[in-house]
Amino acid sequence: MLKKLFKYLLKKFGKTYVIDNSISNRLIISVFWQRFIMLCRGYIFLRKPVFVGRSVKVKNKSNVDFGNNCTLENYVKIDAYAKNKLQFGNNVKIGAYSIVSSTSHFSNFGKGFKIGNDSAVGEYSYFGSAGGIVIGENVIMGQYISFHSENHSYENKNKSIREQETTSQGILLKNNIWVGAKVTFLDGADIGNNCIVAAGAVVKGKFPDNCLLAGVPAKIIKTI
Repeated sequence: MLKKLFKYLLKKFGKTYVIDNSISNRLIISVFWQRFIMLCRGYIFLRKPVFVGRSVKVKNKSNVDFGNNCTLENYVKIDAYAKNKLQFGNNVKIGAYSIVSSTSHFSNFGKGFKIGNDSAVGEYSYFGSAGGIVIGENVIMGQYISFHSENHSYENKNKSIREQETTSQGILLKNNIWVGAKVTFLDGADIGNNCIVAAGAVVKGKFPDNCLLAGVPAKIIKTI
């Protein structure tokens, strides 16, 4: 009975995977209860139907748009002080202990962050979105992913690097991308559709559709 209910809910929320027959009813009940508590937190703290874990913090909540069935796992922190609204599509998941930072310094009001439908990132990830980050739909990302959408200038020898201006081009990940654990995206990274980024890669520059990237710095290993 519980598995039938679980299948119904999965279908309702647009999930297509099949439940493993080895999954016990006890585990299903545990997940139901946990999700119920998270949904209650979403209504209480955000006034929205968002699944919210323990100790989640969202600054400037009015500047965030959440789609249906979004999940913010335990200890997620979101800074929504940005020029543009932060946008989370339907079925988005942000892993535990992850941070979305919009304005890193008072000298530069951040541009903001957008992530499309059915995209997710694992635990301990960091989104430095002062220069703008756009992530498309169906993008799956592992743990410890980091985005850095700003660069420090260093050409002026009469000033320390700390005192010099920052530049930003922004970061773009298009649709249907798989990002392995511990990948770093630097300012100016632009990843095409249907790509795979291997674990541990450091990515900067523009890459076309349908390619596998790997290495430091990341290079095209093969087409898909």
